[in-house]
Amino acid sequence: MGDLVTVEVEDGAHRITLNRPEVMNALNHALRRQLTAALLAGHSARVIVLTGAGRAFCSGQDLTDAAGLEAAAFEAILNEDYVPMIRAITEAPVPVIAAVNGAAVGAGANLALACDLVIACETAVFLQAFTRIGLIPDAGGTSFLPRRIGLQRAMGATLLAEPVGARQAEAWGMIWEAVPDDRFAEVVAARAAKLARGPAVAHAALKTALRGAFDHSLEEQLAIEARLQGVCGASADFREGVAASLEKRPTNFREPP
Repeated sequence: MGDLVTVEVEDGAHRITLNRPEVMNALNHALRRQLTAALLAGHSARVIVLTGAGRAFCSGQDLTDAAGLEAAAFEAILNEDYVPMIRAITEAPVPVIAAVNGAAVGAGANLALACDLVIACETAVFLQAFTRIGLIPDAGGTSFLPRRIGLQRAMGATLLAEPVGARQAEAWGMIWEAVPDDRFAEVVAARAAKLARGPAVAHAALKTALRGAFDHSLEEQLAIEARLQGVCGASADFREGVAASLEKRPTNFREPP
């Protein structure tokens, strides 16, 4: 079996590419397991970039890998493959960028939405295709979508199963930005490089605070902020940030994630 996921590591960036371009990077069992392993390995980097080979980001579940399954088998696939894969993104202590280079469909769309920052080329589309085959969104879609775009838009996107273009996704707040195709690689590389140079301790704390925000009251969130700010304030990155500001020079953050 060839490498269904390829990894390149450079200057603190851990670039993961889904590598089944002949089927638009559809997710079969082997790819899901390789992807989870690659994501976990990226936890020791400073930024993770996830993208797809060829003309698509990810077309979602490989239906030839799921046809004819009983209910228990569906649950097993989600619990044993998809849950660890999504958690490897959401629980990463470093920023995770989804570089959506083309169609992101079904679980592939939600794989992108699990990431911290979604950057898409202008011609990319996001499609919650699940109801077309009698399913509901999975891979975290029922959590990510309403939080990003509100209940009514999430209902429309999933019930109607119509494609949402990258510019529309940007306007809705589904993604961070849509960029011209000819600048896509440049913009992704620049964003990744900026995050790789950033304060790793603060990045990890920020992810913890923001990802839990919808589940906490204001009082709980204030306590979390105080605790995490204490961690950041004790870091070498904070000392470096203050020194650089006072000395009017660029920061040189070194603390590991």
